[in-house]
Amino acid sequence: MADYEVDYSEVAGRKIGCPEGCGMCCLCQPEVLPEEREFFRKNHPRSLVRVGSPEPHQALALKKGCGSCVFLNGRRCDVYDHRTAYCRQFPFHLYASDRVKVELDLSCRGVWDCPESDALAEAKDLVARAEPRIIPALEESQAVYREFYANCREAGVMSDPSRLRMSVSENISMFADVAYLSRIMDMSEIEPVMSLTGLSPETRLDMPSLEEAGRELAMESMSSGDPLNVPVYCDSGWNWNMFMTSGGKLRWKVMDDGGDLSEKGSADPEDIPLKVPDESGMKALADYVSTLNGRDSFMGSVFSMMDANGYEDDMANAYYGSLAVSVMDLLWRMSMLDHFMGVGCGAEGVKEAIIFYDMDRLDAPAIGAFI
Repeated sequence: MADYEVDYSEVAGRKIGCPEGCGMCCLCQPEVLPEEREFFRKNHPRSLVRVGSPEPHQALALKKGCGSCVFLNGRRCDVYDHRTAYCRQFPFHLYASDRVKVELDLSCRGVWDCPESDALAEAKDLVARAEPRIIPALEESQAVYREFYANCREAGVMSDPSRLRMSVSENISMFADVAYLSRIMDMSEIEPVMSLTGLSPETRLDMPSLEEAGRELAMESMSSGDPLNVPVYCDSGWNWNMFMTSGGKLRWKVMDDGGDLSEKGSADPEDIPLKVPDESGMKALADYVSTLNGRDSFMGSVFSMMDANGYEDDMANAYYGSLAVSVMDLLWRMSMLDHFMGVGCGAEGVKEAIIFYDMDRLDAPAIGAFI
């Protein structure tokens, strides 16, 4: 038995499936592992392409270089029995830090709407299959984490990650309340070492400033004109929606199965007001914050940001501030989806915003490694 810890808490008790006609995961260009390349070289030599960023590797080609995988036809995979390990793992993510954590990509509608199979059983099978890749990746990530913690102690910005998580768990409702979010973002920037204990909400909310903050966060990810580099939102009708900016407008486009885009609408971003979730929406939002708070990849992304910023901020400030910023990004995306599609601001609207946001959240740079 392998001598490493695996945390399955995010998948325990969940049911998942693969919705008929979705295919959103096939918009993610999968790496082809060395042991998988022979099949494609022999049977589909034109399907392999070299991808140069961030690390050069071979991957499956996409239709027109930016659409779905070349093997997706009629929203079905032509090589399903030979699909790559990365295709088999979706929507699971195996993250290596000082342990292994199994996380679920909540942008996959199969996580929400298809209770077909036991997620925990599938996750354990995937971990067993991935063990030859897990062991070396975990050794490298553990070394990186040791170095990071040493840097934090030397810079005097170290906090206990488990205590930070406990503090968020005890004050989870703060992160679903715009008045508290405003205060958390302010305090994370001005306090030497921030604490949630005794924190009061912002009583005089500056909504224009909050709207601008949320808009800037969300729009940053939509600033590219390349479909490969903008968020994808798969709606309940299995349409692949993409939002990107050009000419000062936010443009709503839908990609078809052939990789072509058609514009469905546009808006001036400043005409989309930040909306506040109702009571059911706040509960759904608090549940998602709880998920983020338990993710090692989220903690790893905070650590990556601290490293990039030269260890200037205390870990508590970086962690609480990053959680608040993530929620603000999500709330503006909810507001945007409501503007274009009328999803509302209740539990359903928050769910759709999570589906729109979570893949980007999992793609954020982190000091560990996805396996």
